[in-house]
Amino acid sequence: MKNYSSNLFQTLLACAILFSGLFAAEGHAQTPEERPDYGSYYYQRKTLFEQLPNAKDEIILLGDSITDGNEWAELFGNDRLKNRGISGDKTDGVLYRLDEVTESHPDKVFIMIGVNDLARDHSPDYVLSNYEKIVDRIKKDSPDTEVYIQSLLPVNDDFSRFTSHYDKTPEIKTVNKGLKRLADEQEATYIDLFDDMTIAGDKLNPEYTEDGLHLNGSGYLVWKSEIEKYMD
Repeated sequence: MKNYSSNLFQTLLACAILFSGLFAAEGHAQTPEERPDYGSYYYQRKTLFEQLPNAKDEIILLGDSITDGNEWAELFGNDRLKNRGISGDKTDGVLYRLDEVTESHPDKVFIMIGVNDLARDHSPDYVLSNYEKIVDRIKKDSPDTEVYIQSLLPVNDDFSRFTSHYDKTPEIKTVNKGLKRLADEQEATYIDLFDDMTIAGDKLNPEYTEDGLHLNGSGYLVWKSEIEKYMD
């Protein structure tokens, strides 16, 4: 009886460990100490997004600070537009919070992510691999959603604040070529914003930025002019 009880206890303990690991992997039972260290602002935004009500036919703008920095619904005069940008976010961060994006089965998702990966010395192949996972997840979890893959934007090293980003132009162009190819393969729509925002030397037009990385109001108007044709 003693051996039987011991074996039963060990079996139950192993099952408990297994199931707790599965729940943690799915993000359902993780404590703040167990979750990825994406920073406090990331989790402030992520947890807010999870509490906001879903709406019919949402149009989601998904990305990092360049997406985060715009008032999309006001700019377009369309309450269907939902800002799902998080400053500092990377492709891994988007994958980690993608369930919130797809659970409403949005009408459209416009994605721009990856420049922060490059600034942290991830390779273009790393960015493109994660991008493929992002698109695959959206298509699997919300098959009727139209996916729009937007190019990464140029940067401008005439400024001095974001030095880790300014020397990534070759990598940005490599990623953009891969994104266009990925869009063709996934039957998504590729939107080239890079060429519309550059001056000579493939630099971000200084009329569209205050820091060489993020957009000002004029830059967002250029962005708007490129994607409004895809809005209902």
